[in-house]
Amino acid sequence: MTRSKRSVFHVRRVAGAACLSAVLGTSLGIGAVQAADFPITSQQRGTAQKVAQAGVPLSELAANAPDSYTVKPRDTLWDISKLFLKSPWRWPELWGMNLEQIRNPHLIYPGQVLYLDKSGGRAKLRLGTPIGADASGKLSPRVRSTELGNGGIPSIPFHLIEPFLNEAVIFESNELEAAPRIVATQEGRAMLSRGELAYVRGELSNEREFRIFREPRPLLDPTTRELLGYEANYVGTAEYTRLGENRTNAEGKAEIVPATFTVTTIRQEAGVGDRLAVVPPRELTNYAPHAPQGTMDGQIVSLYGDALTAGQNQIVALNRGSNEGVERGHVLALWRNGATIIDKTDSSRPTIKLPDERHGVLFVFRVFKRMSYALILSVQDPVKPGDRFTQP
Repeated sequence: MTRSKRSVFHVRRVAGAACLSAVLGTSLGIGAVQAADFPITSQQRGTAQKVAQAGVPLSELAANAPDSYTVKPRDTLWDISKLFLKSPWRWPELWGMNLEQIRNPHLIYPGQVLYLDKSGGRAKLRLGTPIGADASGKLSPRVRSTELGNGGIPSIPFHLIEPFLNEAVIFESNELEAAPRIVATQEGRAMLSRGELAYVRGELSNEREFRIFREPRPLLDPTTRELLGYEANYVGTAEYTRLGENRTNAEGKAEIVPATFTVTTIRQEAGVGDRLAVVPPRELTNYAPHAPQGTMDGQIVSLYGDALTAGQNQIVALNRGSNEGVERGHVLALWRNGATIIDKTDSSRPTIKLPDERHGVLFVFRVFKRMSYALILSVQDPVKPGDRFTQP
């Protein structure tokens, strides 16, 4: 399969019975879909089974949660969870999925019907169609076996983060300083556009595709001012088309011939001094939203791009990464800092600090050692550097 939008949904074919078990949790065998890169401990298996058997309290359901819902094209797991739950990140309990499924694509397709089961004072979702209902009104689920990656709904609107999977990069050190650089342009042009030639010097690998970056900027922790990494300004991509060489000319003098690149995509015009880095492999796993297992507390370091504030569907950089247990797919709560005001009702006019208020939700989609990138899924007020986040 080529690297494309469909790649994120590429997982193995699963037999119908396993699909039903994994999606609905009716029998909830933990091994329904094995994630080879995510070992599951016996304790985690036990926790997943207990959660799946229990469902969620009825008090966690959204006020207008429907009794049934037909999955539509362009739906996402997050959209559907919001329809049924006050807290969408608790979807694994409602769907009865195990720990492997939390981090893998889902076997839910447009046209399938979801039923809300409220029996026993707890809520679960069942997948099926209203066929074979007996006198007791029970519904018989229908097993569906199909090739994954061919129409299954994603966890979140993937198109919102796809452009940033290669563009948004945090370097641990200022490694771009020593990276190959554009030293000249086609016909001496000040800036390059798509299809034009760039001449490059530096240590080049045998890779064909490279990203072009400009002006890496240091990212500092909002509180400690510690240097966390460098964020490079993404320019575009270029293809390695001709080798450079060191040779001797007809006069016997040493002559440097730079490598030739063709600009293939462009976000902004490329120019002399811009740096090149190899395009990394596309991340194929579509991690679904899930809350951190423990406490999480951090701050927003920066907003991606040149904006002073950010809103829904924009990207922010966080001062926590894999070193602190952040995972791709983590859902985090955004907090508004309480204002500092003068209490005018008190004759001594003391300064008081209003409590922080929760006002949004983040979805982590890219994780580095000390930092992460997150998408703002929802927010009430503009987000700015220094704002706080926690576990939901």
